[in-house]
Amino acid sequence: MSRAQAALLADGRRLHLHDGPIDLIISADGEADDVAGAYRAAERRFAGVLDELCAELPLLRRETEAEPKGAVARRMWAATRPFAAEGFITPMAAVAGAVAEEVLAAMCHAAPLNRAFVNNGGDIAMHLAPGNCYDIGLVSRPDQPGLFATAQLRAGDPVRGIATSGWRGRSFSLGIADAVTVLAARASVADAAATLIANAVDLPGHPAVTRVPARAIQPDNDLGARLVTRSVGPLRPNEIAAALAAGVAFAERLAAAGHIVAAALHLAGDTRMVGQAVGRIDAGRQGEEVSRRGGGNPS
Repeated sequence: MSRAQAALLADGRRLHLHDGPIDLIISADGEADDVAGAYRAAERRFAGVLDELCAELPLLRRETEAEPKGAVARRMWAATRPFAAEGFITPMAAVAGAVAEEVLAAMCHAAPLNRAFVNNGGDIAMHLAPGNCYDIGLVSRPDQPGLFATAQLRAGDPVRGIATSGWRGRSFSLGIADAVTVLAARASVADAAATLIANAVDLPGHPAVTRVPARAIQPDNDLGARLVTRSVGPLRPNEIAAALAAGVAFAERLAAAGHIVAAALHLAGDTRMVGQAVGRIDAGRQGEEVSRRGGGNPS
């Protein structure tokens, strides 16, 4: 029996899907029958996702070249494999983005849609038919989701995925970034890249940074004994600049290799932007909808 729960939100437009740790907010625009069909397809595909992932969890938590069997697991594996040479990474670094991608693919296969998004806790997969666009909001701290800027993504832009990582978010981080938001061609790739860039924003050994072994907090996580950030105390301006510079250098390398389109890195109220300009970015405009857990938020 499936544990998955599905319900329309109070606005009557967006669909909420929930199963264990997976929580999706879904929106689609198009003919009413097509939207209804896409939502039914999303519910059907979502129902088995968690069980599929659990069946291969030991493999997904390891650095490995072995390709998993499940569709979502293969998306995770394919998204993280190109980054294997950049540092420690397992397929789990792309899980949220990959789930969003898989559910969105089921929706788009079921019905023609003008536009749609699947938001998995701030990691977002998007569909844009020609002539359509989304306004997205960018946040500087996932735990305090106020927008510092908005950007418009058009159908012709090379972005269909947005993801955010950082020590203040819902996942563990090896670095000290408050948030790193990445725009990429796919949500799973954005998810993996955001994880690595957030790890790179760092001041190794700094006394103001508290770190503990990941397994002391969550014994069965994929990071094991690696030290994850739990708090960051006051930093001097030159230290903030140095940590961000390390992250920028790493993000620029990923952008030059074509892995990401753009990234925004945030630490202690300071921000750095990397990569290709997408649509238009307006630092003074407030978005119409605030993401439930940070990241970008389409409207």
